Amino acid sequence: MYQPKLEKDIRCPLEYGLSLFGGKWKPRILCVLHTKGWLRYGQIRKEMANITDPVLAASLKEMISEELVIRRQYDEIPPKVEYCLTEKGHSLMPILQSICRWSGQYFNEEPTGDGICHKCNHR
Repeated sequence: MYQPKLEKDIRCPLEYGLSLFGGKWKPRILCVLHTKGWLRYGQIRKEMANITDPVLAASLKEMISEELVIRRQYDEIPPKVEYCLTEKGHSLMPILQSICRWSGQYFNEEPTGDGICHKCNHR
């Protein structure tokens, strides 16, 4: 498993927040789980175009360790595992929605006029 060479030096709450939900994939995973609720790994993978299995698995593992996502395993054969946002994960959604609205003002795309992001359904 990858081990960083240096300890993370988080100097302010913004850096902490960005370490939790920053990057290319975590916000998208959070939005998918927020919109769809409990999902199996394969369902998340299907919703996430172009993400690789190692990146999805690592992202889910990190978000579980940060208590943003719950992993529920059933005692079945074949094994069944589902993922869902925690209360802490759901509390991030207004922040992500606000970023989405702000970005929509400057994103190089025709505005929809209804204030909805049609990729993640944010208002």
